[in-house]
Amino acid sequence: MEFSIATLLSNFTDEKLVAPKVLEKKLGCRDQASLEKLQIALDLLEKMEILVKDRGRYRRVPGDVVEAKLRCSSKGFCFAIQDVEGADDIYIQKSHLSTAWNGDRVLVEITKEGSRRRSPEGKVRLILDRANPSVLARVKLSNSHYQAVPLDDRLLFELDLQENHSLDQAVDHLVHVEVLRYPLGENPPIGKVARILGSDAEDAADTDIVCCKHDLRRHFPEEVLKAAEDLPQKIAKTELKQRLDLRELLTITIESDSESDQTTVVENAFTLQKTEEGDWQLGVHITDVARLIAPDSELDDEARSRGTTVYLGDTVLPLLPDVVAEICSLVPDKDRLTISVLLTLNSAGQLLEFEIQPSVIKVDHQLSYEQAQSMLGDHQSVDSDLESVVEMLTDLFFTLSPAVRALRQQRGAFELHLWPNQYPYKDEGRIGALVVSSSLPMRSLLTELVILANQAVASHLYALTLPGIYCIQGSPDIEELQDLLKLGNNLELDLQLEDEEEVSSQDYQNFTQLFAKSSAAKVLNHLLLSTLKPAGYSSKPGDHFGLASDSDSGYTHCVSPLWRYADLFVQRLLVAVFEQGRDRRSTRSKERVNLRHSSCHGKINWNVLPPDMQQEFESHLASLIPHLNDREKLAQDAEVDLQGLKKAEQMKERTGEVFSGLITGVQSYGFFVEIEDLLVEGLVHVSSLKDDWYEYRSRHACLVGRKNRTAYKLGDRVQVQVKSVDYYRQQIDLVTVSGGSIALNEDLEE
Repeated sequence: MEFSIATLLSNFTDEKLVAPKVLEKKLGCRDQASLEKLQIALDLLEKMEILVKDRGRYRRVPGDVVEAKLRCSSKGFCFAIQDVEGADDIYIQKSHLSTAWNGDRVLVEITKEGSRRRSPEGKVRLILDRANPSVLARVKLSNSHYQAVPLDDRLLFELDLQENHSLDQAVDHLVHVEVLRYPLGENPPIGKVARILGSDAEDAADTDIVCCKHDLRRHFPEEVLKAAEDLPQKIAKTELKQRLDLRELLTITIESDSESDQTTVVENAFTLQKTEEGDWQLGVHITDVARLIAPDSELDDEARSRGTTVYLGDTVLPLLPDVVAEICSLVPDKDRLTISVLLTLNSAGQLLEFEIQPSVIKVDHQLSYEQAQSMLGDHQSVDSDLESVVEMLTDLFFTLSPAVRALRQQRGAFELHLWPNQYPYKDEGRIGALVVSSSLPMRSLLTELVILANQAVASHLYALTLPGIYCIQGSPDIEELQDLLKLGNNLELDLQLEDEEEVSSQDYQNFTQLFAKSSAAKVLNHLLLSTLKPAGYSSKPGDHFGLASDSDSGYTHCVSPLWRYADLFVQRLLVAVFEQGRDRRSTRSKERVNLRHSSCHGKINWNVLPPDMQQEFESHLASLIPHLNDREKLAQDAEVDLQGLKKAEQMKERTGEVFSGLITGVQSYGFFVEIEDLLVEGLVHVSSLKDDWYEYRSRHACLVGRKNRTAYKLGDRVQVQVKSVDYYRQQIDLVTVSGGSIALNEDLEE
């Protein structure tokens, strides 16, 4: 297995000695070549005084270096961004990069402390992990020498190309280049052309561009596919003995796919029944993937490397091969092994208690959202054998879910009225907030209940003091919100923050309620989404802004183990508790607790897992969480990139057409216009305003003509014509046809 220096160093914690044999196992070094690479890396780190060798074992040397990720500009200067929230960015001069590239994870030595006005300065001591194993580039021929020039102008280098028979065809073409060797001293990097994409970006397929640009693997290695094929297809009888048998309960699945067929991959199923006390017991059943994917196996290594599934239109880059999904998918009339989160709620939607059990279920009915909605809308035409399903859907969507939603809204939580996202997640997914769509109202109602399951599992991890993965999201920065507040107020919406120094979820709830009254609701919700901070993973519970959940016991992801590695890891933790959890302090203790039930919360003052297993999970998390955050960001960037390319292509075809738009941003160099029907943003550059000399008024965020007093400010409606489109950079240039407003006296003041 290939490993990075970052992955190697993550195995050294608390200055403890680690034997090479332990590293070989953890890093998956199974052949002679990988063993030799490991020894070379250890020797190098010892010489650099990052590791020290003691009696054949190694430990980390505490030092004055920090781990960070490089963010470079096209001008040549870089900053090292630390993982610790609130930590200063470190300025790195080009001469101190030590052949590191934009996006690389590095160890930085501080050479000059920062001050109130200046960032600290540093130099790259060691490159931990390369972020660019391949690049998107254009081939040039100079003096019979082939070179690749990266399209990303933040990559400040050119690669010498390994010659082959196809290089003549690649000259002046867009290509995908694999890096064979990174810069070495004065020697430039070397690469080879893996694929010719087209004569230019517009000639290449948008999915190819995104996959190459973000180095996304479209296929699984042969050894991973072989490991998937070797997985057991049937459930052994011995596996059923220790599981809660729920096969007699009415069980349904609800998916977005309107063709509810056997090929649909389904991770979650639902049951609902009344308890003797008259409360509800909601069952959220999650396909048990952890039982199939052994830690540090080839399948696990591949899933961990990918981190998350990436959705590029019709192209899906999954976490695991299709064979695994087919084995685990919760299809009708088949016994399936699951992890069941059984939630007991009262009529007001309050969670009273819960239990988490390894279980076996059998799905009775697989529905699409459209089918479920139709069944509820027309009871009379439903077959008699489906009456129990209609009754269950009625209780879920008309009684239980609205009660849960009301409680969430009382906390101040908000909903974004957007298009239904394409992700298969039943929870908030990559958005970080609950999305409501008028076309699929049942989706958000089901999300309410699934989020409850995530919260219950998070509280269980916390109560059992397990080394868990928690999902957190910080509050938006007030500065990022100012333009939106001005825009809303210019549209005669009274957008006010309850606390001028801090943004709350209640503020966003108030905003979305006001947006609903505006004719520009679609644009405003879209802009509000852009102000949210990305959700991320942490080893400790924290606040989640989008869900208005606090840090008391946190929030996690557990319902999508086929699509997200974080969910698979959490599932593996639960399995460890089921199989090896200690339900009492010692063997002499008479009082036991039920480790699978919320009744044990507050009663545990010992390590539930064996010490070695606890330490193993903790050590694993140290490197896993930064990696998963990086992969989530990369996936989101790739998905946004594809959307941008599709919008650019759409507007390229409509060059010269006139559209109605809303001014959503004003700067000294021009103003941004959101074309409302298409949610496409373009720039009207100030140089294109030929009718007058326009001056920027930062205080009122507007451009004002000196003579004609025409103003272009936030919220003004304008007619714009598409002038030109830069497809690869996704830049759309517009010119005004009409619109704007008359400058008021205050607009003329600075």
